[in-house]
Amino acid sequence: MLRRPLRPVLASVLAVALSLGLQGCGAPMANSPRATLRAYADALAEGRADDAWAMLSEDTKKTITKERFREIVKHNREEALDIGKTLARDPGDPYVTAKIPLKNGDVITMVYEDGKWRVEGDALDFYSQATPRQAIVGFIRAFKKKRWDILVRYTPDAHKEGLSPERLQQAWGPDKPEGKQLGDRLAEIEQALPSAQIEETGDRATLVLSGSGGSVLFVREHGAWKVEDVR
Repeated sequence: MLRRPLRPVLASVLAVALSLGLQGCGAPMANSPRATLRAYADALAEGRADDAWAMLSEDTKKTITKERFREIVKHNREEALDIGKTLARDPGDPYVTAKIPLKNGDVITMVYEDGKWRVEGDALDFYSQATPRQAIVGFIRAFKKKRWDILVRYTPDAHKEGLSPERLQQAWGPDKPEGKQLGDRLAEIEQALPSAQIEETGDRATLVLSGSGGSVLFVREHGAWKVEDVR
């Protein structure tokens, strides 16, 4: 009964564990990502489910209980052994990153290089369209800075006909009722962004605000996410 879901479950647990960080188990704590990963791989390959589970981060443990993890490893020994062997192979120098969420919804990526944390270059992309979250953050920033030219870039092709920075300024500029209404809504969205969830389905995504029932609809065109509607 438990054989089929093993790979997706263990793979997802591993992915989360690596993204959040594995921690040391009962014995002396591993002193490097590579050593920790090897200890985790050995535990899986040898069927020591409790030891492997103990090396998961606290956030990961909240997603899967020790009992459930133990059952999966016990009843799927062959798959667990395969995954353990795969992880045990030398991955080369680890690429360690950390993502720091900011209050405005931005996420800054830090990279650990030569014993120091450094800021990834994407921190300079103030108007990114790489993800729906970055798109709404950039949209809000452009609106607050009155960068009407940038706001045109965030507009889907279906709504661009006849649109120009000047027309946006006329509609959303200072003292314009429509602009005031949009500004209030964007301020609400910005406040909720750090904890807001965005659901993606193919080239479409939706952000729903809890409480107010407001939402933001996104569409991806030519590889870039755009703001289709703010409700």
